[in-house]
Amino acid sequence: MQVAVVTFDGFNELDSFIASALINRCRKDGLEAFVTTPTPVVTSMNGVEVSGQRPMEFVAEADVVLIGSGVKTRDVVADERLISRLPLDPSRQLIGAQCSGALVLARLGLLGDMPACTDSRSRPFVEACGVTVLDAPFHAEGNIATAGGCLASQYLATWVITRTLGEDAAHDVLDYVAPVGENQETVDRALRAVRAGEAALR
Repeated sequence: MQVAVVTFDGFNELDSFIASALINRCRKDGLEAFVTTPTPVVTSMNGVEVSGQRPMEFVAEADVVLIGSGVKTRDVVADERLISRLPLDPSRQLIGAQCSGALVLARLGLLGDMPACTDSRSRPFVEACGVTVLDAPFHAEGNIATAGGCLASQYLATWVITRTLGEDAAHDVLDYVAPVGENQETVDRALRAVRAGEAALR
């Protein structure tokens, strides 16, 4: 199973790197994430240059697509050519968005009536798209999920691992990366956030 972590110029490092790092701890189980970029090299909001591991066309074959956020997301959604390179299909893919990445899902028409999570700075722009924004870190309906707040990227990764490999696999990854002495608290918080986000509208 392959995961495309879509990373645009001006990206937020916490979004792309946390999600891909956590998911890639499941390589032995057949789940692998790749930083996927529209150009060979993208520069983060803090000036970190990163070479993409896969080109944007990879999203068409990926089993999971995660849209990261950044300071140029509004430019992304205004770029018809760039948006056309994201042929996402929730009938066969898990699709997630982090913070301002919700704007991309809205632009692609994937949210419909679904509420979304995003960060406080992106909130007015997401709401301007007619999307209800939740005061929550994570929300999912079916194969689409959104997360709000940079560190909520761990919840998006937890959702992907849980949906593809099960809660035990997510537990193992979270337990490994948790701050020493906070293992159970970290695992419980992430799994609780994902469960609550999936159950919110049931």
